[in-house]
Amino acid sequence: MNPDHIFSVSDSLEFEKLSLEIFNYQVGNCEVYGRFVSNLGIDIRKVKDYNSIPFLPIEFFKSQQVICGENNAKTIFSSSGTTGMTQSKHYVKDIDIYIKSYRKTFSLFYGEISKYAVLALLPSYLEREGSSLIYMVNDLISLSNHQKSGYFLDNHDLLKQTLEELKASETPTILIGVTYALLDFAESHSIEFPELIVMETGGMKGKRKEILRTELHEVLCAGFGVQRIHSEYGMTELLSQAYSKGSGIFQTPPWMKVRIRDTNDPLTLLGNESTGGINIIDLANIHSCSFIATQDLGKCYDDGSFEVLGRFDHSDIRGCNLLVQ
Repeated sequence: MNPDHIFSVSDSLEFEKLSLEIFNYQVGNCEVYGRFVSNLGIDIRKVKDYNSIPFLPIEFFKSQQVICGENNAKTIFSSSGTTGMTQSKHYVKDIDIYIKSYRKTFSLFYGEISKYAVLALLPSYLEREGSSLIYMVNDLISLSNHQKSGYFLDNHDLLKQTLEELKASETPTILIGVTYALLDFAESHSIEFPELIVMETGGMKGKRKEILRTELHEVLCAGFGVQRIHSEYGMTELLSQAYSKGSGIFQTPPWMKVRIRDTNDPLTLLGNESTGGINIIDLANIHSCSFIATQDLGKCYDDGSFEVLGRFDHSDIRGCNLLVQ
């Protein structure tokens, strides 16, 4: 299959057609997914629409090599995690698909990256190897081609100075940061930069106590002098991202969709505005698995947007043991 077809999806019929093609390809070529579907007792000939496609529990990325065909991955992305936790690993055969996915998605939501200064406050991600987020941000910083673009780690004084200079020069600016680092800055410094796009990538990473999104965004809005906080929703196991431009409501690119599953019956999908587990179809995951049951809780809306409401309070999603029976 030509990966370019993935990024030219224009309507739901085309999305469904590609989803079914990729499902049949992955059942036959991704051993982990094929065994999972087989153990569910699903007759793949009866899978006629994407709502009937089974979703692989994301936990398998921690214990199995989720990849189609031979493991000749060119890149391996790994998840962050506290000490003692097993990391997820995403074996990526074609890094160009990831590059095309995040570049095209960014352009869809924010326009040309070259017009922005891109600042990054991602200390915990820079402290380890294999971060897909760092790979993306490195590239966006390079494409921005602005002399003040770059990482700031814990140098909050320099970050404030840079933000003030960019505000004075009326430069469109994006600050991408892990949640706890943005909070640290907002609580120790303050700036009035209404045009600034503050984009949080989620997660306290064990650094601070988790707080409600509304409370978090209030603190960040006050600290940076902005009206709303943007958010990026992505993960190691995906090659696509969703973005929120405020209020925690995320939109996906055309080759990515979210479905909500019943928390007590993971094979049953729920309707819009029902709370349940977040399932993701990411067609860019063509060489691993495009159908992922995450550990996030949320709800979908009629326009295809979705909201993340929390996470499962247990580590194993029902159905994981099917593979090892």
